[in-house]
Amino acid sequence: SVQARVMTTQKLPIRIIAPGRVYRNETISARSHCQFHQVEGLYIDKKVSFADMKQTLLYFAREMYGPDTRIRLRPSYFPFTEPSAEMDVYWGLETEVDYRITKGTGWLEILGCGMVDPNVLTNCGIDPKEYSGFAFGMGIERQAMLKYKISDIRLLFENDVRFLKQFSSAF
Repeated sequence: SVQARVMTTQKLPIRIIAPGRVYRNETISARSHCQFHQVEGLYIDKKVSFADMKQTLLYFAREMYGPDTRIRLRPSYFPFTEPSAEMDVYWGLETEVDYRITKGTGWLEILGCGMVDPNVLTNCGIDPKEYSGFAFGMGIERQAMLKYKISDIRLLFENDVRFLKQFSSAF
């Protein structure tokens, strides 16, 4: 992966953002697709904590979706981070579509994250007693769903110009 290559070749501290495509053997639905675009982030330095990760991701969410954005971190498992979490943003429960997209919870998962496992640091030649860090991966289509209240992720892959035109002045 990009993160492992960077950890073995770059000098510390490390701060990267790496975009790319992801392919999964997954059923296509309104909230997930077998192919999506992901942005990975990695930060390795001395004394990096879970609180640093949480604050960084909260800052991102509030800059992206507005200052009143609510997030939650749920414990999860990813093989290269420990502890690991999934971050959700509150979508709301105002319509039937909201119930379908959030599975009745009001929350939409937007990224996975965690503290880089000390064994990963060691395998990359980084001393885990001196350095720590966090990593995250977020699906771009999920970010777009949340920001623009898109009710079906499949719309982003259909190349329907009538749908896509509404975003031409978004940036």
